[in-house]
Amino acid sequence: MDKKTQKKPTETPEKGRILSKPRIFFGLTFILLSAVLAFSFISYLMNWKADQSQAGTMLDKSIKSSNIFGKVGDWLGNIFIFESIGIASFIIAFLLLVVGTLILKKKIFKPWKTIGHSLFFICWLPIFMGALTKGQGVLGGVYGYQIMDYLNSIIGAVGLWTVLAASILLYFILEFNLRPSSIKAKLNKINENTIGKVKSMIPDSDEDFEADEELKEEEEETEEVPSRVTVSDITNQPSNNTIKEPEPVNIPKGFPEVPVSNDIETITTPNHTSFESEPKEVSQPVSLNLSTKPIIPVSSPEEAFDIRPAAPSSVAGSSTQEDIKFNVEIAPVIDVLDDPDRKSQELVEKHGLYDHKLDLANFQMPPVELLKDYGSEEISINKEELEENKNKIVGLLKNFNVGIAEIKATIGPTVTLYEIVPEAGIRVAAIKKLQDDIALNLSALGIRIIAPMPGKGTIGIEVPRKNPTMVSMRSVIASQKFQNTDMDLPVVFGKTISNEIFMADLSKMPHLLMAGATGQGKSVGINAILTSLLYKKHPSELKFVMVDPKKVELSLYSKIERHYLAKLPDAEEAIITDTNKVINTLNSLCIEMDTRYDLLKNAFCKNLKEYNKKFAERKLNPENGHRYLPYIVLVVDEFADLIMTAGKEVELPIARLAQLARAVGIHLIVATQRPSVNVITGMIKANFPARAAFRVISSVDSRTILDSPGADQLIGKGDMLYFNGNEILRLQCAFVDTPEVERLAEFIGEQKGYSSALLLPEYVSEDSTSSVGAFDPNEKDALFEEAARIIVSTQQGSTSMLQRQLKLGYNRAGRIMDQLEASGIVGGFNGAKAREVLISDLHSLEQFLEDLRS
Repeated sequence: MDKKTQKKPTETPEKGRILSKPRIFFGLTFILLSAVLAFSFISYLMNWKADQSQAGTMLDKSIKSSNIFGKVGDWLGNIFIFESIGIASFIIAFLLLVVGTLILKKKIFKPWKTIGHSLFFICWLPIFMGALTKGQGVLGGVYGYQIMDYLNSIIGAVGLWTVLAASILLYFILEFNLRPSSIKAKLNKINENTIGKVKSMIPDSDEDFEADEELKEEEEETEEVPSRVTVSDITNQPSNNTIKEPEPVNIPKGFPEVPVSNDIETITTPNHTSFESEPKEVSQPVSLNLSTKPIIPVSSPEEAFDIRPAAPSSVAGSSTQEDIKFNVEIAPVIDVLDDPDRKSQELVEKHGLYDHKLDLANFQMPPVELLKDYGSEEISINKEELEENKNKIVGLLKNFNVGIAEIKATIGPTVTLYEIVPEAGIRVAAIKKLQDDIALNLSALGIRIIAPMPGKGTIGIEVPRKNPTMVSMRSVIASQKFQNTDMDLPVVFGKTISNEIFMADLSKMPHLLMAGATGQGKSVGINAILTSLLYKKHPSELKFVMVDPKKVELSLYSKIERHYLAKLPDAEEAIITDTNKVINTLNSLCIEMDTRYDLLKNAFCKNLKEYNKKFAERKLNPENGHRYLPYIVLVVDEFADLIMTAGKEVELPIARLAQLARAVGIHLIVATQRPSVNVITGMIKANFPARAAFRVISSVDSRTILDSPGADQLIGKGDMLYFNGNEILRLQCAFVDTPEVERLAEFIGEQKGYSSALLLPEYVSEDSTSSVGAFDPNEKDALFEEAARIIVSTQQGSTSMLQRQLKLGYNRAGRIMDQLEASGIVGGFNGAKAREVLISDLHSLEQFLEDLRS
């Protein structure tokens, strides 16, 4: 027995270790196999076409697999995913993981519930993916495709999706217990929780009611106190002259403390009263005022309340405590939103957000097919030309003792950029001085050296290609970059040297200054800008003010007047060609700018985007003058002509708009053929940070427009430099032909538009033409009759008085005075004296004015 008892403890642990090793081995094996399957499936899905073709070439060493587990991974992915159940195969890997954890006695998942869910998804997930992909790809597998195809042939596509939806709905009902009774119980529980939270927010008034009950008890006790306390009452106290400590007065919570005078040494309670050391008779009742109202000090000493004992006297009567009225009111729950926000939220819930497109709800944006397709625009690489230019550049620099460590070429639509890295010790200025020598050696027009290139540490040499590639407007408009842009006013110019589409946001520029000699692509650039905006913005979001002194460049856009154009109220045509009307229009835009700033100030907004968002959320009342504000783009095709004819009258409003108008959504595009200093003045240039330069004649013009040379080295035909305030980019402007613009304008013009163009604020010019010798009643100033009444009533023919009374400028007041002289109301100029008034009274004046009207 002793031997047996000694062997038992040693055999049991040994046997336990033998049994645990297989469990650990099999458990880890299942987990490892699950991981192998999962990663094989992931790798197979990434390259399933190549892996499928390699699945049957297990023994061919010449074929390499792209799967993470090689050809074994290809075989596993092909067997489980392609030929079986698609992406539901990941569930098999998950089940192996569950089995491995169960063998290791790690109950991470509930076994039977996990197996039930897995079988459901293994059955239905391939069918769902097969219906979703219509059998294309491997997501549903052969099983999913065949079952889907079989069901589709029997019950049709609608029936198939009905079966799938019913199975998914049944799964959620069984899984989440979505029976009506359970849903109702959950809603009741939520309501109870909500009511509990609301009640917790309301102050508990039980303490106040308890205080009220205690207050009533104290009132009953105070009624038993005699109104008179005599000396004999005091002498009847116990002989030891000890007085019982007074009980503290229980003042209800929240009541103001009763001020007690410093003359009183003890507190009077209902049962014990103590006074000064000298015995006196109290004739005035002593009561404790527990009013809920705060005690207001009385300024008059006669009205002040004193609780000290009065002089000895015998006054009959008893004190009565007034009833204390204590009302408890529950304060209503304060809404977090104030009245305007709550009202706007109610309007949004009732009517939805304001839709500025509702007036032209059926307006269709122009399709890309309106633009001409010029065929393939892929850049062809001429290796011989590249090699020849490279050898010439390297050889020329070597002749001037300039060593090159590295050279590479970037081919663009029009220009090839050669980037060189000079050897150590070579000065950049030495390469920049060789620009003319390189142009001579390459026999090319428009060589431009960028030394150094921003952010690259190389020197760039731009060489025009012998066979440039055209960039069409259709190719850039149809690009995903333009179609998916979130810019407010997207403008697509063309392509860069690296053949990337270049876009800019006009609202961030915020104004664009363009320059270029005749025939170099400036007008095409304006059309490209306008076309890109028309393809992206709804008529309710954008308006154009077009100024065309040449009268032929922008006339194509007259067909879209009722959709996209803005004009003065009295203008016959929206596209402005007369210089006088240009001045009035620019000043009218200044008035519109000031009006918009007032609206933004009243709405507490900083820019147009915030204002329109508030208006769409119905937080701004249209009765207060608020309205949806579209962007306004002023396009001036030939600015030099306006400066020559109008001068300062054009420069000042242009400069004012450039300084202030960007925040209210008014943006300027100003183009000129002659970028000289007297045309593009410093005041204008300072407020146009974005510049676009086509080829100009001289380096001086290039410095005027770009503040640096380079525009004189361009090759024309849309070759341009764009400066955004940081760096200069060379672009090939997109080409849009006149017939394309006509088709675009006709497509928009044939649709339903507004009743008229957007009417700008009326501007009354002070330069109204009138002559003293020949007065025409039809051309008299709008304030002519009012000025005549002022002159006749005061009998003082003074121009300065008209300025003060009518708040006019000197020029306009002087012209009105000339009209009054020509009509015979006042006399001629009389030096420093006032003019003589020829009509004596207002009655005669009214008769005179009536005759003028007839």
